[in-house]
Amino acid sequence: MAKQPKDKNQEPETTGHEWDGIQEYNNPLPRWWVWIFYATIIWGIWYTIAYPAWPMIQDATSGYKGWSTRANVEQAIQEHEAANAEINEKLTSVELASISEDPELMAYSRSAGEAVFETWCAQCHGSGAAGAKGYPNLLDNAWLWGGSMEAIHTTVKHGIRNEEDPDARYSQMPAFGDILDEQQIDQVVNYVMSMSGEPRDAEAAAAGEEVFVNNCAACHMEDGTGDQFQGAPNLTDAIWLYGGDYETLTETVTNSRFGVMPPWDERLSDAEIRAVSAYVHQLGGGQ
Repeated sequence: MAKQPKDKNQEPETTGHEWDGIQEYNNPLPRWWVWIFYATIIWGIWYTIAYPAWPMIQDATSGYKGWSTRANVEQAIQEHEAANAEINEKLTSVELASISEDPELMAYSRSAGEAVFETWCAQCHGSGAAGAKGYPNLLDNAWLWGGSMEAIHTTVKHGIRNEEDPDARYSQMPAFGDILDEQQIDQVVNYVMSMSGEPRDAEAAAAGEEVFVNNCAACHMEDGTGDQFQGAPNLTDAIWLYGGDYETLTETVTNSRFGVMPPWDERLSDAEIRAVSAYVHQLGGGQ
């Protein structure tokens, strides 16, 4: 029996769906598209077997290829350390002060030190090292503990007022709210303000000089210029770690401050500490 020719005027089969008068034809997918779809399913199954894919309780299946991003990163780190082993050894063997005298070593210290700074230090001191309230600006020449290469290296290595390193730099300002009355605190705050600017109350500032000499000069010196050996800041340069307005200074004198910096000698290598010390020193505020 001969095959009947298809009537060109016959309405095509639809899925029965209709939107705004538009019907969806029930046409088969192209054969090439179907085979590609099946191939991707097969490839996906193979991929989950070959590479880490299925989550487990503590980790994921490792896959028969044994591929690992952690292993790749570890290998890249080892290759990087091997490539820099020679110059890192040189960096750790020279005197700190002589790093700047070697152009190659100084260029490496800037590059490596900046990477260390951006990774570990920028969270507190800012990406540009300008600091923030409670975190020192490393671009100026005002240093609590000294801005020489050796002093910066010691600060980075051991930190400040932390409980982790017995060699950490340590000083503690008394909370004068337990020692002085409100009038005396008002007087000494005004006197301190007068050292670098205008006091809120000139009469109180005059009376505050005696309070300052009797209670503060032992650390900040009688002229208020501070003592880097004790980490006592200079009060005459209008550079304030927490702020120099009347309210902030009153809070500082009354309750004191106790900023903490962690030691980095257990987290960074000696070469990294030296590199970041050299980087900070050359930022513009090193002594």
